[in-house]
Amino acid sequence: MNSVVTHIGYGHFLVLSAILFAIGVVGVLIRRNALIVMMSIELMLNAANIAIITFARMHGDVGGHSFALVVIAVAAAEVAVGLAILVAVFRGRRHIDVDRMTTLKY
Repeated sequence: MNSVVTHIGYGHFLVLSAILFAIGVVGVLIRRNALIVMMSIELMLNAANIAIITFARMHGDVGGHSFALVVIAVAAAEVAVGLAILVAVFRGRRHIDVDRMTTLKY
């Protein structure tokens, strides 16, 4: 049992990344609540970070780690701006249902 835990390879991390990314895509496509959509986008960004770090470790490159840090910083900025927009929309309309937000279409 101990040997199974200590022999986790790169493929395991890539499979985990693919599963997390798929869950995020399903969350974006199925859910209507804007908060859930934003959480799904964050899940997809974290899955991409896992894949980037895995490939960086495979090739012994430090550039992948710095790129992942940039992605984390962009994700934090996206959350701050996205939550501010959602709060403003909720104050005006009393809902954050994505299907009912049609103001910007016209």
